[in-house]
Amino acid sequence: MNMKEQPLLKAITFLVCGLSFMQVHAEEALSKLVVQISDNSTLQPTEARVRITHLNGELADVPEVGIGVMYGRNDVAEGYAFQPDGAFYVDGGFEMEMAPGDYRMTVSKGFEYLPRTIDFSLSPGGNRTQEVALERWINMPERGWYSADDHIHIRRSPRENPYILKWIAAEDIHVGAMLRMGDFWATYYEQYAFGEAGLFEEGDRVLTPGQEEPRTHEIGHTISLGADEAVRFQRQYYYYDRVFDRVHALNGLTGYAHQGMTFHGYRGMTMDVLRNKVDFLELLQFCTPNGPIHTNHYYFFLDLGFRLTAAAGSDFPWCGRWPNPEAGVTQRFAQIGNARFYTHVGDDFSFEKWKANFKAGHTFVSSGPMLDLRVNGALPGDTVEVSKGETLRITAKAFGQAGKVPLRKLELVAHSKVLKSVSVEDDGQSKDELSIEWEIQASEGFWIAAHCDAGPMQFAHTTPVYISVDGSGFHNPETASANLDQCEQYLKEIEEEIAEPDDRMNYYAWRYKEGLEKRISDTRKVIRKLRTQLE
Repeated sequence: MNMKEQPLLKAITFLVCGLSFMQVHAEEALSKLVVQISDNSTLQPTEARVRITHLNGELADVPEVGIGVMYGRNDVAEGYAFQPDGAFYVDGGFEMEMAPGDYRMTVSKGFEYLPRTIDFSLSPGGNRTQEVALERWINMPERGWYSADDHIHIRRSPRENPYILKWIAAEDIHVGAMLRMGDFWATYYEQYAFGEAGLFEEGDRVLTPGQEEPRTHEIGHTISLGADEAVRFQRQYYYYDRVFDRVHALNGLTGYAHQGMTFHGYRGMTMDVLRNKVDFLELLQFCTPNGPIHTNHYYFFLDLGFRLTAAAGSDFPWCGRWPNPEAGVTQRFAQIGNARFYTHVGDDFSFEKWKANFKAGHTFVSSGPMLDLRVNGALPGDTVEVSKGETLRITAKAFGQAGKVPLRKLELVAHSKVLKSVSVEDDGQSKDELSIEWEIQASEGFWIAAHCDAGPMQFAHTTPVYISVDGSGFHNPETASANLDQCEQYLKEIEEEIAEPDDRMNYYAWRYKEGLEKRISDTRKVIRKLRTQLE
């Protein structure tokens, strides 16, 4: 080595040593955070949703044990271990190295637990262990009610099952319906199997396959659950009744998504509900503006005397709570379980028992509050048969939590009208519990449901109890004529859609003109029959 090379070598050596020194001391300066999450009632570790930010709002990293599952809209990867709002799921806790600083951590687990928000500081090279015990404000399984999200879009294989199940457990969902989505051209979010082969169960948590198909812009989106096979008739795509009939033959249940509001679902419902093809309506969801609950079409078909079970789902990863400054929500983020429904299963949960009680209509939907409605002891979905003049004993209770789910109003709704209501300002009522006890004499058939308002964007609504008097139906004679006229108008809308070819993307109903005209004709026959029976 010559003399000229020595200064260069010394400089390189100094730089390398300096970088190594800085790296070592930077690593030494990192802090270690250890978080242990448990259920306060069982004292056992539990799955949870965690979100950590710097106090300036900047998101922190996700720990290595953050439970990752690939997801994204249009079946395109948009996320993995993190959620759309930067939260992540863990099973019982985590540890991670973090830069020193001031942080805020929120830990939550669905609707029935109180979330915890903890501000903390990390000093250079320090360690912090944080125990987080999540407290229930209500335990619905102990009361026989189990939560479900009927609308989750995640592609899965058997390998992903345990991880997705942890996701729904972290949101305290018991039944997660994993929907394959279809359109005129293709299917997305594929499920590896349907029927029993597609179930994945651990304890009282279940993943079940289903489908959001058929779905079109002109007559709505549909959901089928619990069928032994997937059902798709691509060459007869707009003939929804063919799918519904086949799903029923395969032991499944059928319904309409998005409250029947978007994509003109009310048109398809007119053809399918009136011909007894539909089991449920997705009554609560955050996809529709000014939601999350829209009862227009629900009450419409109930008033015509058709049973419809109330269901709800998140439509993850598409739909999030709408921005609401009063609720502290400034952006719209999708989240599993933000809209859900509860099914009364009673003791000894199983998927088959859940499915049977869902089919029976023993449900209420919720984005926060809990409900209990009984008529002569009967549950939502039941039919109470009485003689004219017999007493009906109606009890309705809403449950909330003053800090998280502050109740406002509880209503009894029958034939689209509020018959009885109480509010938090009334004597004996509170933000934690509202109740109605009422006795009436039966005079004619009707349906009756409970509806509750709580904090911003927090609602609940039951499936009705159906009252039959001396063998009568439960339709609303006051609105029957107008509602049947409206059904005719909905059918005319379909006729206008198929009258001429349409070159817009996603508008293909005109190609199925002959078959749709046959279904319209069949529906008009039902309308004529109903006019004779109901008016």
